Amino acid sequence: MQKYCLTLDLKDDPSLIAEYEAYHREVWPEILESIRSAGILNMEIYRFGARLFMIMETADDFSFERKAAMDAANPRVQEWEKLMWKYQQAVPGAKPGEKWVVMEKIFELLPRFSGSRKI
Repeated sequence: MQKYCLTLDLKDDPSLIAEYEAYHREVWPEILESIRSAGILNMEIYRFGARLFMIMETADDFSFERKAAMDAANPRVQEWEKLMWKYQQAVPGAKPGEKWVVMEKIFELLPRFSGSRKI
C-alpha cells in the first residue's frame, strides 16, 4: 500500500465553502466508483480555513497517470471536476493547470518497538 498527501485551496468565501462541503457529504456514486476503480483504497479530506488536505491510501500499482487517463475518459468525472473548480483554486506554487498538489513527507514518528529508520 502507498500513502499520498495532497493539498488544494478553496476560494475563501464561506458560502462557497459550505456548498463544497455539502457536495462532499453526498459525493456522486459515479465519482466514488471512479476513485475505487483507480486503486484508491481510502481517501480523507480535511479543511482548515480555505486550505484542503487529502490523504490517499492506494494499492501498490496505483498511478496518478492512469487515474488521470481514466478520469479524462469518464464524462461524469469531468462534470464533477468542472463543478468542483467553481469552489477550488490552486495553491501558491502549483504548476499551471495543476489542482491537487502532492506534498513531500518530511517527518514520521515511528513506533518505539520498530527502532528508527530514515525517511
